[in-house]
Amino acid sequence: MPDKNHELATFAGGCFWCMVEPFDAQPGIYDIVSGYTGGHTEKPTYKEVCSGNTGHYEAVQITFDPEVFPYEKLLDLFWRSIDPTDPGGQFNDRGSQYKTAIFYHNEKQKKLAEKSKEELTKSGVFSKPIATEILPAAPFYPAEEEHQDYYKKNPFHYRLYKKGSGRQDFILNTWGPKKDPEKLKKQLTPMQYTVTQENGTEPPFQNEYWDHFEEGIYVDVVSGEPLFSSKDKYDAGCGWPSFTRPIDQSHITEALDTSHGMRRIEVRSLQGDSHLGHVFDDGPKDLGGFRYCINSAALRFVPKEKMKEEGYGHLLHLFD
Repeated sequence: MPDKNHELATFAGGCFWCMVEPFDAQPGIYDIVSGYTGGHTEKPTYKEVCSGNTGHYEAVQITFDPEVFPYEKLLDLFWRSIDPTDPGGQFNDRGSQYKTAIFYHNEKQKKLAEKSKEELTKSGVFSKPIATEILPAAPFYPAEEEHQDYYKKNPFHYRLYKKGSGRQDFILNTWGPKKDPEKLKKQLTPMQYTVTQENGTEPPFQNEYWDHFEEGIYVDVVSGEPLFSSKDKYDAGCGWPSFTRPIDQSHITEALDTSHGMRRIEVRSLQGDSHLGHVFDDGPKDLGGFRYCINSAALRFVPKEKMKEEGYGHLLHLFD
């Protein structure tokens, strides 16, 4: 149970493997559990829920501090992680267990959920009706251990699944930027344009940030969205900036890259849709095992002392 300063939020967004990552590592979020809710049997198994006969939804239950991360922000992340117009499941996953729903835990959550659904309907983002249900919270049963934090335990399979299911492309096409190449050519240097817009790679050891370790954050040079922190930067010896993780996993997209006869995982920013670099599994094992190998030309550095001034004050907690 959460302590007196924490609340629970419960969301069904299709396969629960894909519903942990958007919320994970956000400030004020303390726990995310994958599980089953809304059905008519006690303690169902994954196999039973997948049969579609228990009435349960695959869902995630989040413990959060509303003073740090308000429920409204959770709702916004939820809407941007699903197809809310699909009444029969999500993407390649079909059946009632994959339907979307917001399970409210109190009247305030109910009103905020209804308001956000109404605002999404009026926004014109979707031409079809919003099918996501808003329901009272029901008993929640944690899923088996192998389903908890699946995106961390099986990162390569998870990335292939997210891409192959259609979820990743849907999110990018729905919420991603509408680019103007001519405007970007004026805004960016030739190297920045080549890297971010044409999937180029800058020379190793001859770029701005490969050996830069000042405290601060690195943002997308196109959109300004915060991507990486100096707290997670290390010298991998490769000649490009290397990070163990992004600031917020939901700000990047990852996809299989088979160019140049190799199999790599490309990393792009979500809002800017900029090519950033690649992620490899040869990073420090004690810090998760990942190496985000990123082009300096895709980044702009914001020093810690200027973060508040430039609108990134909410991320100063990274340096506490």
